[in-house]
Amino acid sequence: MPETAEEVYARVVAAVGEDGRLPLPEHAAWDTFPFDGDIRTRILQPPLEAEEPRNGENDQPCWRCEHELENVIWRNEDWLVASTPRPTGLPVVLALESRAHMDFLDMDDVLASEFGRITNNLHRILHYLPNVGRVHISKWGDGGAHLHTWFMARPARMPQLRGTFASLWDDILPPVPEDIWRSDLHEVARKLATHDGVALV
Repeated sequence: MPETAEEVYARVVAAVGEDGRLPLPEHAAWDTFPFDGDIRTRILQPPLEAEEPRNGENDQPCWRCEHELENVIWRNEDWLVASTPRPTGLPVVLALESRAHMDFLDMDDVLASEFGRITNNLHRILHYLPNVGRVHISKWGDGGAHLHTWFMARPARMPQLRGTFASLWDDILPPVPEDIWRSDLHEVARKLATHDGVALV
């Protein structure tokens, strides 16, 4: 039998130090870790009775469905690619989203195949931007129930920004100049539209 949330929490509580906190992980010493100095882990809270509904789940309104084309740079019949509202610290951060309200569990084989094809095209296009060293693809689903996957382009030749901390560095670094950011968005949308769909920037 898998562990229940209560069993996980009990195991964690048994491992905490005298201050009630878990020790820092090994990667706090990695050169990619964005923080330095006196930091400590937060005290883990006990599990809830049930998962809280996400944006777009149960009776919660869905942000994407209410703002269908906001920040969208490309779309086809079933999918869209949206940018952040303004430049961030990484060269480009995009989200591939379904146009219909669904989550990953709702995709049929046809949509899953399209998702894979567009993911591959988008990854390739971002990878070949001259200012990009690597592209990270991430799926988180705790904030919203509308199907979305993040594409984060890391600056070239800046290995300290590599790996799983890229999303944190994105919030820490000063924003990319807007003219460069808009030029990259235009290039990505234009190249996606050579496969199918339409560029909207």
